[in-house]
Amino acid sequence: MAGCRGSWCCCCRWCCCCGERESRTPEELTILGETQEEEEEILPRKDYESLDYDRCINDPYLEVLETMDNKKGRRYEAVKWMMVFAIGLCTGLVGLFVDFFVRLFTQLKFGVVQTSVEECSHKGCLALSLLELLGFNLTFVFLGSLLVLIEPVAAGSGIPEIKCYLNGVRVPGIVRLRTLVCKVFGVLFSVAGGLFVGKEGPMIHSGAVVGAGLPQFQSISFRKIQINFPYFRSDRDKRDFVSAGAAAGVAAAFGAPIGGTLFSLEEGSSFWNQGLTWKVLFCSMSATFTLNFFRSGIQFGSWGSFQLPGLLNFGEFKCSDSDKKCHLWTAVDLGVFIVMGVFGGLLGATFNCLNKRLAKYRMRNVHPKPKLVRVLESLLVSLVTTVVVFVASMVLGECRPMSSGQIGNDSLLFQATSEDVNSSIKTFFCPNETYNDMATLFFNPQESAILQLFHQDGTFSPITLALFFTLYFLLACWTYGISVPSGLFVPSLLCGAAFGRLVANVLKSYIGLGHVYSGTFALIGAAAFLGGVVRMTISLTVILIESTNEITYGLPIMITLMVAKWTGDLFNKGIYDIHVNLRGVPLLEWETEVEMDRLRASDIMEPNLTYVYPHTRIQSLVSILRTTVHHAFPVVTENRGNEKEFMKGNQLISNNIKFKKSSILTRAGEQRRRSQSMKSYPSSELRNMCDEHVTSEEPAEKEDLLQQMLERRYTPYPNLYPDQSPSEDWTMEERFRPLTFHGLILRSQLVTLLIRGVCYSESQSSASQPRLSYAEMAEDYPRFPDIHDLDLTLLNPRMIVDVTPYMNPSPFTVSPNSSVSQVFNLFRTMGLRHLPVVNAVGEIVGIITRHNLTYEFLQARLRQHYQTI
Repeated sequence: MAGCRGSWCCCCRWCCCCGERESRTPEELTILGETQEEEEEILPRKDYESLDYDRCINDPYLEVLETMDNKKGRRYEAVKWMMVFAIGLCTGLVGLFVDFFVRLFTQLKFGVVQTSVEECSHKGCLALSLLELLGFNLTFVFLGSLLVLIEPVAAGSGIPEIKCYLNGVRVPGIVRLRTLVCKVFGVLFSVAGGLFVGKEGPMIHSGAVVGAGLPQFQSISFRKIQINFPYFRSDRDKRDFVSAGAAAGVAAAFGAPIGGTLFSLEEGSSFWNQGLTWKVLFCSMSATFTLNFFRSGIQFGSWGSFQLPGLLNFGEFKCSDSDKKCHLWTAVDLGVFIVMGVFGGLLGATFNCLNKRLAKYRMRNVHPKPKLVRVLESLLVSLVTTVVVFVASMVLGECRPMSSGQIGNDSLLFQATSEDVNSSIKTFFCPNETYNDMATLFFNPQESAILQLFHQDGTFSPITLALFFTLYFLLACWTYGISVPSGLFVPSLLCGAAFGRLVANVLKSYIGLGHVYSGTFALIGAAAFLGGVVRMTISLTVILIESTNEITYGLPIMITLMVAKWTGDLFNKGIYDIHVNLRGVPLLEWETEVEMDRLRASDIMEPNLTYVYPHTRIQSLVSILRTTVHHAFPVVTENRGNEKEFMKGNQLISNNIKFKKSSILTRAGEQRRRSQSMKSYPSSELRNMCDEHVTSEEPAEKEDLLQQMLERRYTPYPNLYPDQSPSEDWTMEERFRPLTFHGLILRSQLVTLLIRGVCYSESQSSASQPRLSYAEMAEDYPRFPDIHDLDLTLLNPRMIVDVTPYMNPSPFTVSPNSSVSQVFNLFRTMGLRHLPVVNAVGEIVGIITRHNLTYEFLQARLRQHYQTI
C-alpha cells in the first residue's frame, strides 16, 4: 500500500527497506513518509462549514465585470431593493399567519375550558375540566413535536442558529423551505398547547429563512420548479438577505423596525456597511407595516389605520388623570432600577445555568435514544405544565376586588389594549365583583398576562406574584430545549414582569412609596430578566422603547439592561451563546483577548497542506477530493531556486519561518496516496467527455504562444511536470522544496470542472481546454455536487486540468509574523473562509481557517506557548 508497515523487511511501490525501524527517530519517519497511513477513503466529517464571503476574482468573474456598465449596475441594485421589499412583505405575512391561527386555537381552547370550569365549579366536576385542558394541550404539543421530527433543526427559537449563520457558519438545513414550514406550523401548536414558549423568537428564524430562500427562486422540495434567475448566486449576497430577513422577523414580532435592524447588527453580522443598513431598515419597515395593515383590517375592520404594529404589543403607559401624585418614573427610582438590574442578571445567570445542565442531560440521555423519546419528553413537559397551571389557579389564587378602571375606564389605554386587559380578567372560583389573580395570569395567553402586569389597576397579591414567578421560572427553564419550536422572549418578559410587579407591591405596601407606578416597575423587571438571560443591550433597548412608544423609558431601560448584562457576565454567557457552545459551533466573537497577541500567525496556522498544481491530472484531483475533507486548496509550484538554504541542521528553514520536523507534512506520502487513486478508476479503455474536446481541437503547436499568454492573463508554468511523484533517489531537499503560492481553488470549483469536462491532454496546449462562464460555475449554488457522486467512467485519469483561470489569484493573505488580533480582525470582518499564510518571498507556509481562531484552540496554543518559554 502506501508505506512499509509492521515488518523489518518490506517493499512498497516506492521503496524497499530492510533493517530496524527503531533506529530512526519519529521525526525522520514522519519526513520520510514511513509512518502508518490511514485508509485512503476518508469520508467527510460532519463538521460545521464556513460560509465564503470573499469574492473570487478569477477569469469568469472578470469577464462579468468587463460586461458590467452603469445601466446594468443600477438594474442589479433595483432588483436587490425589490427582493428586500419582497422579503419584508413575506415575513409580515408569515407573522400574520402565525398570529391568526395562534389566536384561533387559543380562543377555542380557553373558550371550551372556561365554560367547563365555570359549570364544574358548582357541580364538582373539575377533574373533567382538567381532562379537557389536557386533551387540548397534549394534542397540540404532540403535533408540534412531530413536525420537529421531520426537521430537527426547527426546534427551539432558531436564534442561535441564525446568529451562527450571520457569523459565517453554515448550519445544515437551517434556511431550508422545509425548516420554515415545520417552524411556522410547529410554533402554532406549541404556543396553543399551553407551553411556556413564545412565537416571537421563531419569527426571527422564519424571516431569515425567507431572506435566504426567496432571492434564490429554487428549493430542494420543489426541484421541478426551475426559474432562470441569475442574480445573487453567492454566499455574500445570501448573507445580506438573511440579515434583512432576521431584522424583518424582529420588526414583525415587536413592531420595532429600528430594533430589528440593530438586532441583526448586534447579534452576529460580521460585515456591515451603509448600503446594507438602509436595505435592512427598509425590509424591517416593510414587514412591520405589512403585518400592521392586515391585522388592523382583520381584527378591527379598519383597513389602512395601522393600529397594531407588532405581534407583541405593550400598550400605552400613562398615569390616571385622577392620580395627581403619579409619575411614570422619577430620578429616585433609578437606584431601585439598578438594584433590579443586578437581581435580573443574577436570575438570568441562574436560569442559564439550570438550562445548560438540562441541555447537557438531554444530549447525553435523550438525543441518543429513538426520536419517539423526544416526543414523550415534550408530552411530559406539557402534562406537568397543564396540571401546575390548573391546580395553582384553583388552590393558590386569591380573590381580589375589581377597581373602577377595570370595569370601564378606557382612557388609560388605547382601545385594543383596554379590551385585552378587561376581557382577560378571570373570575374562576371567586364571587362577583372579584377576580382570581393567579388564574388571570395562568389562564390567559402570555401576551395578555403581560398586559395585565403592565396595565392592571388592581393589585396582585405579593404571594401570588412570588409563586407565579417561581413556577413560571422553573417550567420555562425546563421547557426551553425540548423538541418543539419555542421562543424565549415572551416567557422571559412575563417572568420578569411578575418580578417587577412584585417589587412595586413591596415598595408600595411595606416601604410606603405612594408615587410608584406599578407598570413601570413591571416593564423594568421584564427588561432586567430578559437582559440577564439573553445579554443583549443596544437592540433590546430600542425594541422595548419602540414597543412601549415611550421615549422617556429609554434611560432606565438602558441602565437596567447594562447592569443586568454586566452582572450575568460575571457567572456565565447568554443563553444563545451557551447553546451555540454546546453544539460545538465555531462562533467567532467580536475580538480576541489581549493576551492572545503573544501568539503569531505561525503559532496557530495549519502547516500540513494539501495542495494542487496549476496543471494537475484528473487522477490526482479525484484522489485529493476523495481522501480529504478540505474545502479549498492552495495552488502552488515548487520553488527550486531556494533548495540550498532550505535544509540546515535539524530544522527545516524556509526563509523567515522555521518549523520542527514533526510539524512538516509528509509530502511523499501525499504523493503516494495520489498515485494510488488509479485503483478506483474503471478500465482505461473507457473514453471520457474530455476526449471529445481533444479530437475536435486543432494542434496547439500552430498557435501563437505570446497570444495565448495575453489572452489567458497569467504566466504559464512551462517547467511544471503534472503530478511528478517523488522517487527513492530524491534527496530531502527535493522532497520538501518550498512552495510558491499562486492562489486558492475551492472544492466546489474543482468538482464543477471535473463534471463539466474542463481538461486537456498532454499532446495539446492548455488553451484547448474548454472555458466555463461565471453563470456556469455558479449554476449549482448553493448545493454543489459532491465528488462521491461523480461517475468515474466518464473521466480519463491521464487528462490534465488547468485550474489557473478558475482559482482566486488574489486572496487575503497574512505574514507568519502577524499578531493573532490582526489575523482575527481580518478573518472576521472580511468574512473569510481560508486565510493563507505567505512569507516574504511568496511561499505558502500554512493556512488559517475558522477552527484555528476559536477560543478553545487559541487557549490551547497559548498554553503551549507558555510551556515553551
